[in-house]
Amino acid sequence: MGAATDAEVSPAVERCWTLSADEVLRRVQATGERGLSASEVRRRLEVWGRNELEERPRRPAWRVFVAQFASTMIGVLFVAAAVTAALGDVHDTVAILAVILLNGIVGSEQEYRAEGAMAALKEITDARTTVLRDGQPQAVAASELVPGDVVLLAVGDVVGADLRLIETVAIHLNEASLTGESEPVAKSTEPMADVDGSLVAERRNMAFRGTAVTYGRGRGVVVATGMATELGRIAALLQSHGSGKTPLQRRLEALGRLLAIVAIGLCAAVFVGGVALGEPVDRMFLTAVSLAVSAIPEGLPVMVTVALALGARRAAARHALIRTLPTVETLGSVNVICTDKTGTLTQNRMFVERAWTPTGSYRVTGEGYVPEGKVEPEGTMDDGYLDRLARVVAVCNDARLLPSMTGGWELTGDPTEGALLAFAGKRGVFRESLEAATPRVDELAFDPLRRLMTTVQRVADRRWVATKGALDALVPRLRRADLVLIGAAQEAAATMAVEGYRVLAVAEKEVPADGFSLDHVEEGLELVGLVAMVDPPRPGVRDAISDCVEAGIMAVMVTGDDVRTAATVARRLGILDGGAVLTGAALDALDDDAFASRVADVRVYARTSPEQKLRIVEAWKASGRIVAMTGDGVNDAPALRRADIGVAMGIAGTEVSKEAADMVLADDDFSTIVVAVEEGRRIYDNIRKFLRYVLATNSGEIWLWVLVLALRLPIPLLPLQILWVNLLTDGLPSVALGLEPVEPSVMHRPPRSLDEPVWSRGLWQQTLWLGALMGAVCVAVLVGAREAGMPWRTMVFTTLSFLQLGHALTVRSDTVSAFRLGIRSNPWVLAAVLGAVVAQLLVIYVPALQGVFETQALTLAELGIVLIASSAAFGAVEIDKMLRRRLSRVHGRAMSLHEV
Repeated sequence: MGAATDAEVSPAVERCWTLSADEVLRRVQATGERGLSASEVRRRLEVWGRNELEERPRRPAWRVFVAQFASTMIGVLFVAAAVTAALGDVHDTVAILAVILLNGIVGSEQEYRAEGAMAALKEITDARTTVLRDGQPQAVAASELVPGDVVLLAVGDVVGADLRLIETVAIHLNEASLTGESEPVAKSTEPMADVDGSLVAERRNMAFRGTAVTYGRGRGVVVATGMATELGRIAALLQSHGSGKTPLQRRLEALGRLLAIVAIGLCAAVFVGGVALGEPVDRMFLTAVSLAVSAIPEGLPVMVTVALALGARRAAARHALIRTLPTVETLGSVNVICTDKTGTLTQNRMFVERAWTPTGSYRVTGEGYVPEGKVEPEGTMDDGYLDRLARVVAVCNDARLLPSMTGGWELTGDPTEGALLAFAGKRGVFRESLEAATPRVDELAFDPLRRLMTTVQRVADRRWVATKGALDALVPRLRRADLVLIGAAQEAAATMAVEGYRVLAVAEKEVPADGFSLDHVEEGLELVGLVAMVDPPRPGVRDAISDCVEAGIMAVMVTGDDVRTAATVARRLGILDGGAVLTGAALDALDDDAFASRVADVRVYARTSPEQKLRIVEAWKASGRIVAMTGDGVNDAPALRRADIGVAMGIAGTEVSKEAADMVLADDDFSTIVVAVEEGRRIYDNIRKFLRYVLATNSGEIWLWVLVLALRLPIPLLPLQILWVNLLTDGLPSVALGLEPVEPSVMHRPPRSLDEPVWSRGLWQQTLWLGALMGAVCVAVLVGAREAGMPWRTMVFTTLSFLQLGHALTVRSDTVSAFRLGIRSNPWVLAAVLGAVVAQLLVIYVPALQGVFETQALTLAELGIVLIASSAAFGAVEIDKMLRRRLSRVHGRAMSLHEV
């Protein structure tokens, strides 16, 4: 054939599934028998380029790294490091710089996730493909395919481009990565003008790039390459949407801005006030700067990183593998989980749950593909039809169900046929023994147009014909004398289909061996019965959904499956209670405003495309929700990437989905997400405990200076003493608070609002009044000790330190008494406090350290006064918690701090 012009050949044939195979071949200027010539392939490669996915230019690694430091909190920490270095505090300087470096490394790793997903996506089709070139089969790299190439397909092949099939022999393809459907799809060559072309799953005469042949053989002509393929379209979606900042990152940035303003204002006020009282300018400058540095919780990034790392380790122990540290805390903010159905909510294995015969209906018990359980009648008893049903589904079957080395049962073949073998096994019927007695001598393989499969077995001098398939396809082939029976079967099948079951009809007949022919083998069959199958819910998922509801989290099913099946599973699990069902086609009919008004009411989305999944996530995020999205296929990757939390399946998930996700479920179980949410809430609670502790203690230092300046008292602490208190209290005690166990009430309260500042719900109120109490106690010690001729500055220095350490013991819970918590639940806090107390005592009693910190040894009486005074913070918080417990009993709920 001559060379085609550029106008005649396109890199993607529009709506090719609606065209005949001959018309598609004509449009791409190719023949199904010879394919393209080598010269034509070279010409088309020059025109259309290689069959590769395009990547957007990547930012240099150094730019990604530098960009991590463009935040207010990091800027404040840089200033703090500079000041501590100027004051000679090498320890604090190194610690702060280490925190800044760690933050940059973690942030850079997170930004490279999209590139990892693209790399995995490109590897999917990095294989060789068999094509016809000049009439001869050739193995070529998938990247060398061009529009018009004729590709030969066999079992095990990975499709290298989008193909319009032009020849099929019982071919089945696994399209789960693109459609979410777990079962292999039977293909045909017939044009499909009436299907919904927006859904990949509906185009049964096409083979898509990245899918795999599981059964049969065929050939197809390339109609799309590169970014014009369905896989390319997903790649474009994946690269067009970033993940954005996590709620914790946004909250900490807001806190950083607030603290920067406070630190600058405090520095100026103390400096001016001290100079006005006659203090030396140089000393007041160092004092003001030291106090400003102490107001910044530089231990916060360390504590957050430690808490997130430990949280990730705890989550991993419970099968939730966290890919980026900020993900752990973000889980605690989730209020919507958009979840796939197959394999996440369900077991991803078919199970015969109901059966029907002309003499009765039956319930089937058991699990998965294990051929153990019962087939129990619903009313009438069986008179032989049930065993006939089991025999037919066992022999009209190409799957194998055999005991595995691990003690379970292993399926080889189609999941539907595996479920039928398990059902037969429950009646004591096994394919192997049945075939030994009645060997197969002929067959009509399943065909998507006939929607039937028939096998022919030898029984002495006769032939036993066994058939299974769709009831409506089987009815015209049944005996005319069975009209009443057929009507009853149709009624039963309709009822089971409405309930979400996949229904197969089973029939058989015996004919003489003499003159037997396949031409009319599927005529005059006797209906034996129906089997109804379902992919059953995973154990524990319904309870997990219930836990979500109690925790204020909405579960939304987003699946590529049929609407009736999806709705049935959703009802079983409690997802659909009071909600609506929306198909992908109905979603496309809504504009953005109309969808935004409905998104909160829809609980199930069925027959969805990758773009629609992405749109669902975007709509929820636009409504101010924190969204988790689960998925396992390539088609899920864009939505996983865009969601606040992308959750991939560790067992069934593709590498593309795992690379695009923030978290991977090692057990593919929805219940594990709930476990991870609990861990996220625990971490956020612990971050707030740290902030309540460190901001209150820093507030105490500020209040001390405010009161001293207002009362015109001498400066209470020297610059080095201020930095020591800061090191002592922001060090190990604050990190130990990140190890607090989860509180029992954590999953009995709603998620946090997206706009809620980290200092909300009473935290700033407690910071102010508790800080004021600490400042007042220190002023009282200063005044009393000064009048009594005691070493007042050392006593104030020690009282302030011990006040803050006492607060660390009681801040571990908002409501539970420190005495009830005990030390076993978190011994690290007590160890950190005792270590800090010993360090403070060394500073005031070791002569060498006395000279450095300008302290004096305290007598037992003076130390006793300090200990009594420093218990004020501990006692005040315990009284506050006791009052809130009493109020909560009156109101029937826990009271927040600002409600008291």
